[in-house]
Amino acid sequence: MKNLFKIKNLTLILSLFVLLISCNNDDNTVTPVDNSITGLALKTPDLSILVQALQRAELATTLQTSGTYTVFAPTNTAFTAFLATTPYATINDVPKEALTQILLNHVISTKLMATDLTNGYIKTLAKGTASSTNTLSMYVNTTAGVKLNGGATVTTPNVLASNGVIHVVDKVIGLPTIVTHATANPNFTSLVGALTGQGQPDFVSVLSGTGPFTVFAPTNAAFTALNTELAPGGIAGVSAANLTKVLQYHVVSPANVLAATLTEGQIVTPILTPAQTFTIQLSGGAKIKDANNRISNIVITDVQCSNGVIHAIDKVLLPIL
Repeated sequence: MKNLFKIKNLTLILSLFVLLISCNNDDNTVTPVDNSITGLALKTPDLSILVQALQRAELATTLQTSGTYTVFAPTNTAFTAFLATTPYATINDVPKEALTQILLNHVISTKLMATDLTNGYIKTLAKGTASSTNTLSMYVNTTAGVKLNGGATVTTPNVLASNGVIHVVDKVIGLPTIVTHATANPNFTSLVGALTGQGQPDFVSVLSGTGPFTVFAPTNAAFTALNTELAPGGIAGVSAANLTKVLQYHVVSPANVLAATLTEGQIVTPILTPAQTFTIQLSGGAKIKDANNRISNIVITDVQCSNGVIHAIDKVLLPIL
């Protein structure tokens, strides 16, 4: 009987021991820390509207799982300022598809630390209506801090996440038009000056429109070379009417012509009236032969905008005037 009593006591003690261990393990259960891009945004009060937007667009889970991303994250103040320019009172009122594309325009599919960002173009995950294959371009300007598409500035860089990096920005980055990219890139200041010069049509409104447009955009160096070519009067000696023709000669519409679709000897008809053409040459690199048999090199290709595409060229094209 004593042995039976001892066995019962031992069983009771063992049961209590197991129970205590079990309770102790429950007390020490560690909840996994979510250091994903979405997880960090959830823990940042000033990114609460961004979180709402990601959830509405069904992108929160995407940025919480595997993958590697760079996200330019607008603050609550940035979203409030953005909403003030729209008919929508809250982020949940913005049409879902439009909101999705705006958010994707803040996402890069690779991890880019601030030191990886240099002057030039990178690709976002957004799409405009102009191209079914080419995602939108973003112009990065690192001359003074980091500025994106000529508007948003990085205010807090390099917030490391388990699946990439966040750079906090002070503005929502809208889908860029032809005009957005022309004005964002300081290499196009001469072109912008010509487009907005006295006596010119409202090119800004036109190139901000639906399009699609393909613009062969001369760089500042191209305009400097033209000024020398037209000496002694230079560009200043060109009448407003003839300058309009020159500018129209660089625009093709309706078209979103990517570099890969250009062919040797292709005849291109721009929006110039009466119609004149120029010719694509691919031997030794993509070039354009204008109506005066002058040759311009295509030096940057496929800058995708929401309403078209830009290719930079190193010489101004001249029609027969």
